[in-house]
Amino acid sequence: MKLNCDMGEAFGAWTMGLDEDIMPFVDQANIACGFHASDPFTMSKTVALAKKHNVTIGAHPAYPDLVGFGRRNMDIAPDELKAIIQYQIGALQGICQAHGTKVTYVKPHGALYNTMMANFHVLETVMQAVCELDNSLILMVMAIPEAEQVKALAKQYNLALWFEAFSDRLYTDDGRLTPRKQANAVHKNFDLIEQQVLQLSEQGSLITESGNTLAVHADTICVHGDGDHALEAVQRIRSVVGKR
Repeated sequence: MKLNCDMGEAFGAWTMGLDEDIMPFVDQANIACGFHASDPFTMSKTVALAKKHNVTIGAHPAYPDLVGFGRRNMDIAPDELKAIIQYQIGALQGICQAHGTKVTYVKPHGALYNTMMANFHVLETVMQAVCELDNSLILMVMAIPEAEQVKALAKQYNLALWFEAFSDRLYTDDGRLTPRKQANAVHKNFDLIEQQVLQLSEQGSLITESGNTLAVHADTICVHGDGDHALEAVQRIRSVVGKR
């Protein structure tokens, strides 16, 4: 089981995340591309850090929402959304080329990610954007009960997928993330996070908000690198899934 983490989410003088501390413990870095966070210099520094630690690089495109950190939904026409996504991936590809490395996958961020997993018309637009730009890129999507439908859609565009689960998020009974505004949507207890990761990696399931067991077949687990106790949380998760 791989570990992925959102990285490069600082912006100018505003810092966020513990990238230098977290990077050695993860396998995949989802690097912000400037629309919800980051800037060219932050992107460059994060790419260099990922390369130093032999971490696979992914583009983390979002809705154009710096103020809302990409967590607010937007009604954007498909052709415009494709251009927005391709612009962000292309920017990171250019920076990676300058560092002698490459973008391997794409993981949409925040509201864009949640919307595409609830609305397959948006998901198809995302797939079109990635395919048209570079169909060797892997698309990271949420591991949901409708995984076979997602696979069938990706097959139309000859796109490979990585299915993702979350280490510290509470799930609804239908296999989606509970909204962040809801109480207990984000797990703060280390033991609970560790238990969820262990169940995901060993049993391919987790416990939902109502106490049901939900089958979740994931290739990678998302860990978060921000917060006061992020480093300890990531270290404990790494110990559960084994060495890199």
